[in-house]
Amino acid sequence: MSTNYPPSLSSSQAPTLTPSTAPSTASTYPNPSPLSSSHIPPTKTPTNTSNPFLFPSSYSFPPFFTRQPNTSTHHAQLQKWSSLIQAYCRHHRLFKLSLTDSLDSELFYNKRIGKRLGREDAREVVEFMRREGRAEWVGDEKGKGRGSGEGGEFWVWWRNVEEWAGLIADWVDETAQKNTVLTLYELTESEATLSQEFHGMDPELLQKALSVLVKRGKAQVFGQEDQQGVKFF
Repeated sequence: MSTNYPPSLSSSQAPTLTPSTAPSTASTYPNPSPLSSSHIPPTKTPTNTSNPFLFPSSYSFPPFFTRQPNTSTHHAQLQKWSSLIQAYCRHHRLFKLSLTDSLDSELFYNKRIGKRLGREDAREVVEFMRREGRAEWVGDEKGKGRGSGEGGEFWVWWRNVEEWAGLIADWVDETAQKNTVLTLYELTESEATLSQEFHGMDPELLQKALSVLVKRGKAQVFGQEDQQGVKFF
């Protein structure tokens, strides 16, 4: 799937969606990373406030928040929502969202035009992302869409677990820290990783990424819970 975000929901098989008279909140839209291969609790305010997220022009189109009846237009609508959620989470270093909490956030609620995405429509977006490998309900390890329910949490895979593992391994190589034991805090909360995308990573996602490296023989995890450390090879 392309990470470009087209300016409207129109298609050759459906009428062009007319933008709201309200001005768009942005003129550009940061693309999410390629998804080959996430810690901020879902109810916390995004931390990247010094550089506000720029929403795409479609965010100011009222029809964007209403399920489109035309099949091709609806598919395009789901793709745009998927790209928006990925880009928003990447910008704010969010790895996990709560469906219920997000419905009242700026992500799903455009106060400027008074439109929000309904619960069922939002859940359909997450299900679309899950099928595309871009989201996963928390607790849904088998990928069958049987996660934590209507108001549950879901991972947003703007990078998947394998890709996170690769980024961590690359950082260890670049900083010459092989055969060094690092605490999990040093990996995700220290100043040394401030410039890295995995800084502030959700502890559960970190464990998933480290498990990948352990299976590859590139890391060994020591200790238990908050006393854990990891040695890279």
